[in-house]
Amino acid sequence: MMIFILLIALVLLGVPFAFAILGTLTVLMSTGDLPYHIRIVSQQFFGGLESFPLLAIPLFILAGELMNEAGITHRIINLATAIVGRMKAGLAHVNIWASVIFAGLSGSAIADTSALGRVFVPAMEKEGYPRDFAAALTAASSVIGPIIPPSIPVIIYALTVSGVSVPGLFLAGIVPGLLLALGLSLYVYFFAGDLGATQTKKQSRRHAFLHGLLPALMPVFVVGAILAGIVTPTEAAAFAVVYALILGVVLYRNIKLVNLPGIFARAMRDSAVIMIIMGAVAAANWVLTFERVPNMLTEWALMNIDTQWTFLIAVILLLLVVGLFLEGIAAILVLVPILHPIAMALGIDPLHFGIIVIFNLMMGLITPPMGLCLFVADSVSGVGMGAIIRRILPMLAVQFLVLLLITFVPTLVTFLPRLAGY
Repeated sequence: MMIFILLIALVLLGVPFAFAILGTLTVLMSTGDLPYHIRIVSQQFFGGLESFPLLAIPLFILAGELMNEAGITHRIINLATAIVGRMKAGLAHVNIWASVIFAGLSGSAIADTSALGRVFVPAMEKEGYPRDFAAALTAASSVIGPIIPPSIPVIIYALTVSGVSVPGLFLAGIVPGLLLALGLSLYVYFFAGDLGATQTKKQSRRHAFLHGLLPALMPVFVVGAILAGIVTPTEAAAFAVVYALILGVVLYRNIKLVNLPGIFARAMRDSAVIMIIMGAVAAANWVLTFERVPNMLTEWALMNIDTQWTFLIAVILLLLVVGLFLEGIAAILVLVPILHPIAMALGIDPLHFGIIVIFNLMMGLITPPMGLCLFVADSVSGVGMGAIIRRILPMLAVQFLVLLLITFVPTLVTFLPRLAGY
């Protein structure tokens, strides 16, 4: 028990999560009488990274960096404007649906907030929207990024537990992601339509579609090739990098060869953060398994929780609290190995449960005090965290309603995977 208190204390003190875990394991090894020592923990640390599918993560991160550097953001915005820009509160709708399109390129909410926020915050302010509202909407819609495929959290989730299909989870995330976009659009239409201009400026739809077609086709190629069984997720990620290089260097010519080292360095830095967390959690999970903690929790849950719905409500509440303090990927790595066996013992569909967990934890990206997308939105807009949080609370309520909907109507999540045979 003292070990868990130490871990929580280190996290609350601001120690990076991976180092908090490693520090806790060090204390455990120095005080316990179990056979833990540096060699075993280091083996488990690096053993957790020895996985070919893990290569998909740095490759997708690199593809997102290349797409962003290639000037894809403006083309996506123009495409979204051509589709929904003439609606009431047009530019706010464009913000939301540009995130849907961008989700298929980066799979990262933070990249979405940063790339789109730099364009939308000043553009929406110019159209009459409050700057804090524009920042909050950009952060809220960025949660769509890790849900609609391709998605980095989905790949990590599938690697964390056995028997869960990456293509199946990709398909399972499409409807929830679209429902989230639709929910935010309805909120904007009915409750925020009078904040700014009613419509965006007219533009040539043909021009926007032609210029946005090639970027929009990338997720179609990537996800389609995975679902067709032509490539693995790792091979698809490598294809995404090549595709992004061709667009940025050859076709659009926005990426110069001299810029590539900097792009690769940023992708390596972001990948290293995830990999260190994965290695540390792999070592911690070995310790938990050695102590039979997952088994004991599973037995306790099956003795005290007798229905699927009771368990799912408990999971939602748990993850909402965890998401306040812990980054989503770290939470997946720590909690899913414990929660997944309980869900399977209760007969919950693994794809349904996976999307509930991912959706739930991604909401943590926009919940104070540790929501990373809030910090990014604040750095882009400069309006202050307090102002963004006040604006984002009703959008969080919309996301919570969508979460309840996909939790208690499983068909919304499982329909497409079942149709494809997963």
